[in-house]
Amino acid sequence: MRRVFCAIVGLLALPGAAVAQSVAEQLNDYPTAARADYVFACMVTNGQTREMLDRCACSIDEIASILPYEKYLEAETVLSMRRVGGERMSFFQSAAMAENMVADLRRAQAEAEIICF
Repeated sequence: MRRVFCAIVGLLALPGAAVAQSVAEQLNDYPTAARADYVFACMVTNGQTREMLDRCACSIDEIASILPYEKYLEAETVLSMRRVGGERMSFFQSAAMAENMVADLRRAQAEAEIICF
C-alpha cells in the first residue's frame, strides 16, 4: 500500500511530464517495424507505386489512431495462428474472444480503407 501511495505522489509531482509522455505514447504506440511491415504487405497487395506507399502509410496511421498497438498485435496473432491450422489451433477459429479481436481489427481496417483509398 505504501508503494502505491508513493507512486501516486510521484506522478502528481510531475503531472505535465506524465501527461505529455502518455499523450505521445498514445499517438505513436506502434513500433516503426510494425508500421513498415504493414506498409510493405499493403503495397505488395495493392501495387508498388508511390501513390500506394502514401495510401498504405495513411492506412496504418488510421488503424493506429483507432486501435491500440496491443489490440492490433493480438488480432494479428489470432490471424497468424488461424493460418497454421491443426487441431490445437482450432481455438483461434471459433473462440468468441478471438473473433472479437479480429472484428476490431477489421473495423479499423475498413475505416482506414474509406479514408485512405
